[in-house]
Amino acid sequence: MNGQDPVVTDPNLYSVLFENERVRVLQYRDRPGDRTHPHSHPDSVMVTLSSFQRRVSSGDRHADIELTAAQARWVGAQEHTGENIGTTDSHAVFIELKEPAPNPAPNPAPNPAPNPSPGAAPLGPSNH
Repeated sequence: MNGQDPVVTDPNLYSVLFENERVRVLQYRDRPGDRTHPHSHPDSVMVTLSSFQRRVSSGDRHADIELTAAQARWVGAQEHTGENIGTTDSHAVFIELKEPAPNPAPNPAPNPAPNPSPGAAPLGPSNH
C-alpha cells in the first residue's frame, strides 16, 4: 500500500496508544463534519467506543456505514478517506497488524465464481 500513515495525515484525529513489533493500537476521535485526508491502514480490528455514521471513500467508490458502540469489526488493508456524516462524535480504537496475512489455501473448486469487482477490496469494516 502506498498510502500514508493516518497519525501523520491527521494527527488531530488519530493517536498511538500502544505499539510493539507485532501491532500498533490507534485511537480515533472526530466530530460531525470532520474529514480525514487520504491514508491507509494495514489489516486491522476496529473496536467502536461510540455509535456513529461515516462515509468511507476510495477513488470513485464510497460506502456509508452506521456502527453502534461496543462492536469489534475486521477492517482489511485499505486506502481511503473518511467523513463523519452523522450527528455524534466518533470514537474508535484500531488494532493494526504488522505481520503479513498468511498465504491463502489453494481453492479446490474446479471453477470458482469470479470476483464481482476484481482488485476492489471492500471499503470500511466487515463482520468477518
